[in-house]
Amino acid sequence: MTEDTPALRQTRRSLPIALLRARETVMGPIREMLAESGVNEQKWRVLRVLQERGPLELTALAAEACLLLPSLTRMTRPMLDEGLISRSTPEDDRRKTIVAITPAGETLIRIHAAESARIFARIETEFGAGRLEQLLDLLEDLQRLELRSGKG
Repeated sequence: MTEDTPALRQTRRSLPIALLRARETVMGPIREMLAESGVNEQKWRVLRVLQERGPLELTALAAEACLLLPSLTRMTRPMLDEGLISRSTPEDDRRKTIVAITPAGETLIRIHAAESARIFARIETEFGAGRLEQLLDLLEDLQRLELRSGKG
């Protein structure tokens, strides 16, 4: 390191790396659960958002499911072919595409609901319900930061 190079945090205390490690801890059992049905975590997020929010325009769905719009667009054809979602175009705005969960998509969620609840309950038990709620609140606060606008 030179004198004009700022010191970096050690990776064990780096926020981006810590978030990735925590994500892997949480997603590991969810990926195992989903492997049984052949649905990946991205498709699961899309189905969960549609189940919770109802039909959505593709841009809103991408934002809610934490996916880039091009990735979601590529995913829609296989999900349509699998019968998990339906797609429609509103008469008043033919430029929009609305996506909705189908009964088959709802069934897939119901199949995994009990296991998903067990995974969450285990996290809540081992981490602590209060700490988990605090973590979720802190992560929501972190999401509200506007960090992309500049170098300051």
